[in-house]
Amino acid sequence: MTSESDCPFEVFLWEGQAQEPLTIEKLLRLTDHLQNSPAEIIELEYFFRNLAQARDWHDENQKLMVGRFQTLIETLKSNLNKIQVYRVGTINVDIYIVGKTVSGDLAGLTTKLVET
Repeated sequence: MTSESDCPFEVFLWEGQAQEPLTIEKLLRLTDHLQNSPAEIIELEYFFRNLAQARDWHDENQKLMVGRFQTLIETLKSNLNKIQVYRVGTINVDIYIVGKTVSGDLAGLTTKLVET
């Protein structure tokens, strides 16, 4: 993920956790964060807005990266329902892209951002 940290995405699976809605409180519990941690929910498209849209001024490498992020978004949408992006923390932000699987589990990707 592009940020000051350039951390990779990691896949996760939370078996049997989709029976009840995923709230911020539940996410904080599943990820071992303190319940008073600053957190918010954002839309998937908003999260990737600067990474998955081609611009006239992009060079070939940037265009390639845009294509990769577009493929990632489509892969997530093809395999998960009700996808939300959860941001936990400030400056050092934990990101959880979470959706429901057809088998009733929660799954997705996690990464870290550094925003100074």
